[in-house]
Amino acid sequence: MKNKITKRWIVTGLIVIAALVLIANAFKIVPTGYTGVRVRLGQVSEQNIPSGIAFEIPFVDNIRLVNNKQQDITIDGQIWSETSERTALYYEGINITYRINSGRSAWLVANVNDYEHTLLTSSFVSSSVKTASKQFSAIDATNRGIIEPAIAQALQASVDEKYGEDTITIIKVVVNNADYEDSYNQVIAEQQAAQIRYQTQQIENQRSIEQAEAQATVTRTSAQAEADALLIAAEAEAEANSIREESLTPNIIRYETISRWDGRLPMIQTGEAGGIIPMIDMSEMYNEASSGPAPAPAATDTTEEG
Repeated sequence: MKNKITKRWIVTGLIVIAALVLIANAFKIVPTGYTGVRVRLGQVSEQNIPSGIAFEIPFVDNIRLVNNKQQDITIDGQIWSETSERTALYYEGINITYRINSGRSAWLVANVNDYEHTLLTSSFVSSSVKTASKQFSAIDATNRGIIEPAIAQALQASVDEKYGEDTITIIKVVVNNADYEDSYNQVIAEQQAAQIRYQTQQIENQRSIEQAEAQATVTRTSAQAEADALLIAAEAEAEANSIREESLTPNIIRYETISRWDGRLPMIQTGEAGGIIPMIDMSEMYNEASSGPAPAPAATDTTEEG
């Protein structure tokens, strides 16, 4: 009797334990940053399960977790490409930061086999890198500030075409190294040297222009100063002449004439003749008069008074 009771308790205990295990397994926690996808008997449900506690039927449902946080993937090795000038170059150590959008989690699980490892393969990234580099010249193709956003844009277009829009978001791309073939490095060095020489010449030309403009300004200023000085002098002379003209009265002119006369008779005499005023030179008459024989002495009266 005791054996039957013991067996009954054992069976009951096992049933309780099994029930507890089943109940425990019937609930699954979906962490923050993840989306749950229900797979029931091999069929993927289209409805996404948000973060929190989710119920699943034991041995019937399987809730798979899809990471919707930012994730990184690094493509090792060299990816060879070419520029718009058909210059060969390579990129290596490409790191890609991306995120799976939660609304497309169920679609990925249903349509992409082993999506955790096959979303961004090396060949897939390589194709986007080549598409991006062909847009730029040799110098820009190795400029990280230019090439990294271009690769990210090309990669985003590729994943949108393959997986549909709003499935994967490419956040950023980082290129650890980019370089050319050894033969082209010398060409780049020569181009950079030529660019430096050109910029130096431009600076020297600009300095010469500025010096010439400064000299021209000095010359114009000096010429203007001289012109202003001449104008001031001319205005002062004109004003002085005007004052002298206003101050010369007929009496002052006669006074000045008399005060300046040296006592000699005029050499030129004018007179009227038939409406014409002839000029008569009196200098010859004056010279003859002054050089003629001396006048005879006055007669002496010798008559004696008688």
